[in-house]
Amino acid sequence: GREGKIAKPRQLHNTHWGMVCPAETPEGQACGLVKNLSLMSCISVGTLSAPVIEFLEEWGLESLEENAHASTPCTKVFVNGVWMGVHRDPVKLVSTLRKLRRKDDINCEVSVVRDIRERELRLYTDAGRVCRPLFIVENQQLLIQKRHIESLVRAKDDPTLSYNWDSLLKDGVIELLDAEEKETVMMCMTSEDF
Repeated sequence: GREGKIAKPRQLHNTHWGMVCPAETPEGQACGLVKNLSLMSCISVGTLSAPVIEFLEEWGLESLEENAHASTPCTKVFVNGVWMGVHRDPVKLVSTLRKLRRKDDINCEVSVVRDIRERELRLYTDAGRVCRPLFIVENQQLLIQKRHIESLVRAKDDPTLSYNWDSLLKDGVIELLDAEEKETVMMCMTSEDF
């Protein structure tokens, strides 16, 4: 209950960074036990896994039966925790999946997690994951440009224009990452850190 003196449940874990507000917590007994979502975070609503599975099959996913006696090292591919098969080129597959997500060919909430040490690729399309928006940086340059900001400002002033948050996601300048995928990417706080 709330009267316990254990400190661990009251502390924020590293994976909460940017997803749970570190300051917005009640005073007194419940301090740290009640956690509030940060303003920019959102909860995934879930999407169908079938399009992702179809894509994987088109891009060289080998079934477990085909690969039972193969000697070459392969990466296991999981979709929502279910082992779907193995893949021989995980670097290219992860890169392609992220490009498709940034172009909105795959839902922006789909999480792509590559665990190099365990030789696993985990894809999540389920509901209930806390996601955080992050700007995308490629070749030490932010992909969001002044024109994107100007379009947002124009759309705010003129209701006939429809450039909004979803437009930024579809343009591939911002992406939503959940706690598990955040652990596998490089992030920085300022442009000096690029």
